[in-house]
Amino acid sequence: MLNRSEGFHTYYIYTITNKYRTAFYIGVTNNLKLRLFQHKENVEARNKTYASNSKYNIEFLVYYEKFTWIHDAISREKELKKWRKDKKMALIKDFNPSFEFLDYQFG
Repeated sequence: MLNRSEGFHTYYIYTITNKYRTAFYIGVTNNLKLRLFQHKENVEARNKTYASNSKYNIEFLVYYEKFTWIHDAISREKELKKWRKDKKMALIKDFNPSFEFLDYQFG
């Protein structure tokens, strides 16, 4: 039987922003450290370009959630992407009240 505890697989949904905290991007990954590096270096992932990320310099982690199952992570990502900006901001502030950049936790 599969153990649903962390460690079997870990997937993340994450929110990154620019240095002014005015533009946001929500994504999903199984390697948050690598994905943050890719955003910072404007590296293409899965043959997609991230024009909006590079245009607004969206590269600073402000929010994340962990999941054991990829389908749970993708469902949550889709849910958050539908939210209005003010609701997303409230979620981030509940998790990260000072709105600090959390990249160092994965550096």
